[in-house]
Amino acid sequence: MFITNQPTSRLGLHYFPDSLHYREQDLQIWLPELQELGIGWLTLFAPTNRAIPEEFIQGLLVAGIQPVLQFPLQLDIETLNLQLNILFSNYARWGIQYVALFDRPNIRHSWPSAGWVQTDLVERFLDFFIPLAETAIQAGLKPVFPPLEPGGDYWDTAFLQSALRSLQRRGKTRLAQSMALGAYAWTYNRPLNWGAGGPECWPVTQPYYTPAESQDQIGFRIFDWYQTVALAEIGRPLPILLLRAGSRPGDNLDTSQNLDLRKHAEENMAIAQLFSQVGKDTSNKLSNDGGAVNLHSNQPNRISFESDENQSIEPGLGEIVCVNYWLLSASFTSPEIDDAWYKPDGTMLPIVNAMKQWSRKLKDANASTVNKSITSDPFSNPTYGTNQNHPIDHYLLLPIYAWGVADWDFEAIKPYLQKFHPTIGFSAYEARLANRVTIFGETTYISDETLAELHTAGCQVERINRDGILLAL
Repeated sequence: MFITNQPTSRLGLHYFPDSLHYREQDLQIWLPELQELGIGWLTLFAPTNRAIPEEFIQGLLVAGIQPVLQFPLQLDIETLNLQLNILFSNYARWGIQYVALFDRPNIRHSWPSAGWVQTDLVERFLDFFIPLAETAIQAGLKPVFPPLEPGGDYWDTAFLQSALRSLQRRGKTRLAQSMALGAYAWTYNRPLNWGAGGPECWPVTQPYYTPAESQDQIGFRIFDWYQTVALAEIGRPLPILLLRAGSRPGDNLDTSQNLDLRKHAEENMAIAQLFSQVGKDTSNKLSNDGGAVNLHSNQPNRISFESDENQSIEPGLGEIVCVNYWLLSASFTSPEIDDAWYKPDGTMLPIVNAMKQWSRKLKDANASTVNKSITSDPFSNPTYGTNQNHPIDHYLLLPIYAWGVADWDFEAIKPYLQKFHPTIGFSAYEARLANRVTIFGETTYISDETLAELHTAGCQVERINRDGILLAL
């Protein structure tokens, strides 16, 4: 039995579009960033021939980040149930809750050509899905019906309706009521309230047909349409995981002009305001601050909140488990590189700074509602900085590079370690727990803002260069 922290936010991210970044050094690089972004959920691509390292998963869980494992299984081969049974059992034992099985079975690309043209597509998909979903339940996991392509070659709402109806007909009502639904809630450069209310508000919309005066499910509010289908077919709402959500750079479904990066940040921040914290009342419009986020063009790191009637949303968000934005990062050779928030060269989209500021704002707001002298989060404690609130005496902060940790840095600090025996790490966030912080090497990899935060936390900050000369900061 592992002790894990529950997610403190419904906001999440899709990690990488592959399964190649699950090393310990990857966790050291990305965990501090995820925490600073205020992330509570993370979609991970899960291979079928090996498990994601337990240390990687436990590192996330202990930090209060719940992984959602997505298995992009093939629909043209027999999946090895026994092999996945072992994986499912291990993942459940480690603390995983949700596994999404398959990906977009309603598009031609997901099937072999011969499989797509055969009749009863939904029935044949369920022949794949049901045994694996039941295996996941037996292991103690909650299976997620795969996210469908909005619209899709086989209209997604029609596919979902047929699948839920068939589960009932096959006597799999318990499975239907025990699973969650996955959804891809991209905005497609449409207003955030596009299609809100589902088919009850837009009754003339039909599969493959959306009149000019009507709206459909192809937008952020796709979950309204899926929930309506669930209520109609099984008589109860289902949990919904938005595994890819929000605006993407270049989304231009309705316009000939690509979505610029500032608008990308504004729209995703408007979504963040809806899902800022688990347990918060989400029935208000966007936030108590007034409305949509505006990133001033002349002040790219500032956020202000301005009323905007066009952005108002009447949310019905109680069954949404998580909202996982697309995409944290990708390699330069990946076709998804344009969507990545973090680029391999160290550059970032504007949404990164906006999310970090928003997360800090929430922490400050939460800190003001609890005891001013003792809080569960030492980083948001107004009295943090006194010696009794510095559990680490001395922290040596090392640089971490795009390719990982440099061996020569470890060689250079050996004499210093032998003399002072500090705690060693790579996280400026963690360093704030220390009474004394020594930064190794140049301070260019530490922002002025981070240095200021270390001082504000009451840390004595100094720097040691590669020649071993100690410099006060």
